[in-house]
Amino acid sequence: MSVDWIGFGYAALVALGGAIGYIRKGSIVSLAAGLFFGLVSGYGAYCVTHDPKDVKISLFSAFILTIVMGMRFKRSKKLVPAGIIAGLSLVMILRLVFLLL
Repeated sequence: MSVDWIGFGYAALVALGGAIGYIRKGSIVSLAAGLFFGLVSGYGAYCVTHDPKDVKISLFSAFILTIVMGMRFKRSKKLVPAGIIAGLSLVMILRLVFLLL
């Protein structure tokens, strides 16, 4: 059983992004969303750690973040944070699909 360090790192980055959004802009929505999706992604990484084929939760959170942050990036054209999170989430989706193969 190997630990899903990439998944846990992604979860920490998402949660940290929400905290930074709150600190810089005072956005409670960013804080709540970042912590929520960070926790969901962390739980997904925990599930992948115990069963490498159990990617449903991780895939769900990465998919939602790809769509939401991708739409924000398209609208705002700002790379930080929307473009980076959308890109990282897309990479996570590809990685999780690869784990299923």
